[in-house]
Amino acid sequence: MRQPAGYRPDSVERLDSVLADGVRQTGASIAMLYLLQPGEQLLRLALLSGVSRQIAAPWTRIPLDAPIPVTDAMRQRRLVWLGSQEEMARRYPRLGIVLPYDFMLAAAPVNSGDSVWGGIVLLWPIWHPPQLNDDERQAVTTCCRRAADLFELAAQHGRPLRAPEEPRLLGAQLRESDPAQAMAALGFAERLPVGCCALDIEGRLTFINPAAADLVDAGAACLVGKRPWEVLLWLNGPLFEDRYREALISRQSTSFTVVRPPNTPLLFQLYPGDSGISIHITPAAQPATTGPGKMPRSPSEPVSATALYLLTHLAAALTEATGVRDVAERVADQIVPAFGPQRLILMTQEEGRLHIVGHRGYRTDFVHRFDGTSLTSATPVAHVLTSGDAAFFPALADFQRAYPDAPRYEKTNAWAFLPLTVSGRPIGSLVLTYDQPRPFPPAERAILTSLAGLIAQALDRARLYDAKHTLAHTLQTGLLPQALPRIEGLDVAARYVPAGHGVDVGGDFYDLIRCDDTTAAAAIGDVQGHDTTAAALMGQVRTAVHAHATDGTPPSDVLARTNRLLTDLDPGLFTSCLIAHLDVVRHRARLANAGHPPPLLRHPDGRTEVLRLPPGLLLGIDPSADYLTTEFPLEPGCVLALYTDGLVETPGTDIDHTTHDLATHLAQAPGRDLDDLADTLIHHAERGAARHDDIALLLIRPTTDRG
Repeated sequence: MRQPAGYRPDSVERLDSVLADGVRQTGASIAMLYLLQPGEQLLRLALLSGVSRQIAAPWTRIPLDAPIPVTDAMRQRRLVWLGSQEEMARRYPRLGIVLPYDFMLAAAPVNSGDSVWGGIVLLWPIWHPPQLNDDERQAVTTCCRRAADLFELAAQHGRPLRAPEEPRLLGAQLRESDPAQAMAALGFAERLPVGCCALDIEGRLTFINPAAADLVDAGAACLVGKRPWEVLLWLNGPLFEDRYREALISRQSTSFTVVRPPNTPLLFQLYPGDSGISIHITPAAQPATTGPGKMPRSPSEPVSATALYLLTHLAAALTEATGVRDVAERVADQIVPAFGPQRLILMTQEEGRLHIVGHRGYRTDFVHRFDGTSLTSATPVAHVLTSGDAAFFPALADFQRAYPDAPRYEKTNAWAFLPLTVSGRPIGSLVLTYDQPRPFPPAERAILTSLAGLIAQALDRARLYDAKHTLAHTLQTGLLPQALPRIEGLDVAARYVPAGHGVDVGGDFYDLIRCDDTTAAAAIGDVQGHDTTAAALMGQVRTAVHAHATDGTPPSDVLARTNRLLTDLDPGLFTSCLIAHLDVVRHRARLANAGHPPPLLRHPDGRTEVLRLPPGLLLGIDPSADYLTTEFPLEPGCVLALYTDGLVETPGTDIDHTTHDLATHLAQAPGRDLDDLADTLIHHAERGAARHDDIALLLIRPTTDRG
């Protein structure tokens, strides 16, 4: 690939024109470009167009396993299209809850060859046709390909592109205008007897005419450059912010009425565009004291719409978290960019001590000294948990006055220590720190307290999940072979990968059995179900197969005997199983199948075939079922792959297609080291859509002739 002039291999700015061209060619109103950083299991938002950083804050870091369109697009290597709010709510309920607005969305992967570099998300207003046309699809493809080329070029130079600490906001493409014409337009707006003003993408006021300044009873000097709801207290409520966000995301005009003290109702009409929002302000009819679309005065400080939006997003994200580590990652990913702190520490309480389960923004050596802090210690993290009351320190002097001996991290100047409790039970502590002094007004304290409550409940569920998962894992590993026997003339590798979510025990099993000095047997199977009953039956099936195969019983007879045992036990569950009898001297394999996925055989020259064995009935259905044995040559250097359906099953995809795809991947994969080959096949399966089943894999390769 030819190196461009002035090329900087690690500069994400080179992607600006790529995303800008994609927006222009597709007509998208909002665009986001995500990067997959080397060694990380999450996406980072690098570039943003058409929407503010504040609105995008909850989406700046996305775990790869999150049920989000861009991660699905990357796993499936295809464009994901959502043509309506109803479809979005059905397929991605978290998005539907947090963004209940009308828009259409496309997500596409940025990949080249086997490398996935990131993804692109584009949004259109609801008046876009229900499907992308060919030109738009081609434009999305071109945008992704150009981005992938830059990623690949940077990687070749050993300096991969990295996302900035905050996503870069691309400026809107402003039309060139004649200065005289611009001054005439400004004079026209200032002479209008009706109020008008303009907000940029970030919600800051860029212009307000005298009529509008009179209506809101404030001078332009104190408003320009500020967000109106942050300056005018009577606008500091959920309504204005929510309508601003709705207009910006949906690109549809909207309006609302609000009362300016003491009793002046004003109608705000919002007209969004690519560079911001134009607002028309007029006197309105006298509203009722309360009611839909009205905002009565309140003596207390209202909670901002942004805070409620971020809190809703975090709540939705935490419902998808499983273990404690998952909760800690999601909390750190959401709170630091969205709620303002520069750093956080999350701690859980066990046996009278606080243990750190996650942190962000701190050096590891600094936080390590606090791991294991006693609840009886004179520290703020212990005090808030034992007392149950949060502690806020708006400035350094406040903190040092309360805890003069407590260490200060670098330039920290404000602290919030929040207890995590569930039904009165202490769960842990959350520490948030800020570089600048922070007043912590009542509304913010209320939001942070609600935040702590959500995290505490999620941690409580996560600890229960981890305990169940540990128990399930112990049971699962106890039922599988701890080590495969070393058999002269055979090279073997095995893998077991549990499904990504859930604590249920799987029924997959594999085994390698020494029969005598020249023969061995391999078995693989899958018991129906994912619970302790399935696991117990799996243990019985594996034991029966092992006992019958040890004395050299032909594979068909092993299956027939095991089948009769299962029908006698009548567990109500069925089992697939495949048995291979291996002769390491004659280099032959005899196989029999009871409803199991077909094995793959890669020949020494790389040619790979799917061994279509006579399909026998699943075990446990008919005690009189017969099973046929088929013999194949097994030359030195070939690879026999036995696997369970978790390796090839993908929702919505024909299993014959995925099996053929696996065979193609096996044929093309480097095969000198069998363990590396096993890892390659597992990685291939995990790159697709989210799996809902366990994977068992057994690879067998004859080595050399025996005397």
